[in-house]
Amino acid sequence: MHFKNNLGLGTAAIGRPLYINLKQDASEEAFSLPKFKEKGLEMLENAYTNGVRYFDTSPGYGIAEELMVGWLKEKNDPSIIVSTKWGYTYVANFDPNAKEHEVKEHSLANLNKQWEYSKQLLPYLKVYQIHSATLDTGVLENTEVLKRLHTLKKEYNITIGLTTTGDNQTEVLEKALAIRVENEYLFQSFQCTYNVLDQSVSIYREALQKRSGPFIIKEALANGRLIPNDNYSNYNVLYHFMQRLAKEYEVGADAIALRYCMDVFPHAMVLSGANNDIHLKSNLKANQFSLTALEMEQLEAFGVSSNAYWKERKQLKWN
Repeated sequence: MHFKNNLGLGTAAIGRPLYINLKQDASEEAFSLPKFKEKGLEMLENAYTNGVRYFDTSPGYGIAEELMVGWLKEKNDPSIIVSTKWGYTYVANFDPNAKEHEVKEHSLANLNKQWEYSKQLLPYLKVYQIHSATLDTGVLENTEVLKRLHTLKKEYNITIGLTTTGDNQTEVLEKALAIRVENEYLFQSFQCTYNVLDQSVSIYREALQKRSGPFIIKEALANGRLIPNDNYSNYNVLYHFMQRLAKEYEVGADAIALRYCMDVFPHAMVLSGANNDIHLKSNLKANQFSLTALEMEQLEAFGVSSNAYWKERKQLKWN
């Protein structure tokens, strides 16, 4: 798949009020579900008006899928592409003090249950993913699940993919890239964490971009850690360099981080996690320039080990 606009919208932040991220402008206002829904629909429309045509969602993102289903009923634009996932269920019920926010279950029963709702996203639904496929759930060895996904692919003409998370992303990719059902590779799309700090999946760049479905990049801003932040003085040299580039290209540090991903993977779909119009427009400026080879090399030098990256990420709070 090739895209006119390489920036898509990830809908986690518009589907549930809490997410693992660094929020530097968190609101103290009491939560209101009707207002939250209204804001989410407004965000989808703003993204669309600003040229975004790729939307990534999940049942694990609270009401995000529900918002997408309703919003798409008003649209008649075949250029819209939606990807969704199965495997996580949102259980926090919008309670900021909830001990548990999501439950992971990679069973055939859960796949079938979540597909029944997700299929309402058709005909815009083009990519169906296992949400956070890991080695410990055994989902990549579950022949019933793999066969069912293959059946859905054939029946609905959709691309089957998976998302990865954690410091063993490359191990999961290695295994998934080799999986065949009925003599064809099952997984044609992958969604991975990739950014200036965690560059681990770049060793699979060629293999990922050879598949017929999109390679999707999530967490391009490292859950907010790539936006200059006083709590991460260990990244001060990186922050100063990014701010220098931002000034040069007349954009924000966010656009530099996103552009880095786009220039490493020119055919990838890079997701913005914006939940308001200001952040989205700032992110979209990544489409207006390209980094030089030297600037790319300089940014690449700030990469850290996967272990260090994910250890730090685990310390981030839901907010």
